[in-house]
Amino acid sequence: MIFKISDLSDLVLYEFLSYCMSPVPERIKNECSNYRTNTDRELYGIYLDDTLRGIIGLIRGELETELKHISIHPDFRMQGLGSQLVEYVTETIKTNKIITETDKDAVDFYKKKRFVITCLGEKYPGVERYKCEYWHNTL
Repeated sequence: MIFKISDLSDLVLYEFLSYCMSPVPERIKNECSNYRTNTDRELYGIYLDDTLRGIIGLIRGELETELKHISIHPDFRMQGLGSQLVEYVTETIKTNKIITETDKDAVDFYKKKRFVITCLGEKYPGVERYKCEYWHNTL
């Protein structure tokens, strides 16, 4: 089951963000704070057997929503949970467009979810980045 999360402890949020971010504690703490204090941020969690297995973090805007973080606990990866979270967002979040930025390793994942991929080039030394966009059919 996927639910909007409003009561996740700081420790658990930090743990999940550490799975999907660079291992710089200050950056992870800053993102934890952003989820706690910014009203445009939302977190959704996927639960199986009453255990949180993964989260997806969003930044909601008027015209678009950004997928900021997708994180699956290492013990539960490769079970389709990330796909379920993205599909939940694309099917239930009412917005014109969903965007995210990723590395080369995740491009095929987003292509399978019908995102349009644009190469952003080498955004950081030796690191190529990609913009992924999903448009809702507004007709």
